[in-house]
Amino acid sequence: MKKILTLGLGKVGTLVGVLLSKKYKVTGVDKQQPHYNFKLPFKVVTGDVTEEDFLTKLIKKNDAVVSALPYFLNKKIAQIAYDLGKHYFDLTEDVPTTKFIRKLSKTSKSVMAPQCGLAPGLIGIIGADLTKDFTKLRDIELRVGALPRFPNGLLAYSFTWSPAGVINEYINDAEAIQNGKRKMVPSLDGFEYINIGGREFEAFTTSGGLGTMCETYKGKVDTLNYKTIRYPGHGRLMKFLIQELILKEDKALLSKILENAKPPVKEDVVYVYAVVEGWKGKKLFRNEYFRDFAPITIEGQEWRAISWTTAASIAAVIEMVDKGDLPQQGFIKQEEIPFDLFLKTDNGKYFK
Repeated sequence: MKKILTLGLGKVGTLVGVLLSKKYKVTGVDKQQPHYNFKLPFKVVTGDVTEEDFLTKLIKKNDAVVSALPYFLNKKIAQIAYDLGKHYFDLTEDVPTTKFIRKLSKTSKSVMAPQCGLAPGLIGIIGADLTKDFTKLRDIELRVGALPRFPNGLLAYSFTWSPAGVINEYINDAEAIQNGKRKMVPSLDGFEYINIGGREFEAFTTSGGLGTMCETYKGKVDTLNYKTIRYPGHGRLMKFLIQELILKEDKALLSKILENAKPPVKEDVVYVYAVVEGWKGKKLFRNEYFRDFAPITIEGQEWRAISWTTAASIAAVIEMVDKGDLPQQGFIKQEEIPFDLFLKTDNGKYFK
């Protein structure tokens, strides 16, 4: 790969461009010229990505395309990348979008790699890594939370990434393995309490966080689930809005309400927590991973925790494909990405 196209220049998409521009010739695309207080180290093209001819001409000029756009735009982008034989990467948590891309990948001449963010993405890479030294598995439990460091109000939340994506996770059913059986379970359900450093949190089921892991670990575990970490009380209020007020039937209105009420904050934190239980020989053991990630400075600019963890995750996977550490065509499952090699990439090193 020499030329990479990055679609969507919000905070995450912009940082993806910044990170990749250290090694590749990057072109960023957005509907309007982004306004930052620093000069972007890559070319920016303005235009409407829903215009197929415009998008096709741009993708044709590049070796790979990265979508940091809302999930509902990704099917068309993936289709064009497939038709042109270009590598495709995105951050989607949307299950139908992933299934569509998975179908394309069966005959693809290039890499089709959706779900390269935090969850799905990094959490699956970490979870799979924790399973490696067991002779028999029992449980895999994965948890991620992107939160304001200093919460206020009853929702105790801030939309530091796409409100449409958050709402999609809260509304759609989630895949899980329970009692050894692969099944769909309701989101905003399965509440549990977690104590991190003496502070109490809640976690509940949300859609898409496992990616393809239920397929990979079917028949190998009794329990596999993914839950989102939030401050206590958040899930109950979201359940009230989505289910009792029936705002699930008007996602655009719900998104507008929440985005207006809970805008992004500068000080955020990302919690990543994974637990795997199983047997090593005849003894039962438990492997755990926990990290909390704060905002950091990259190329002289401070980036929110959610922005850099997401951007660095997808940039590291792109590096691995380019270096030949991952397959050069077809679908890439996040849980098949070696965590040790991920951490050795220029962008994976941020997670150390």
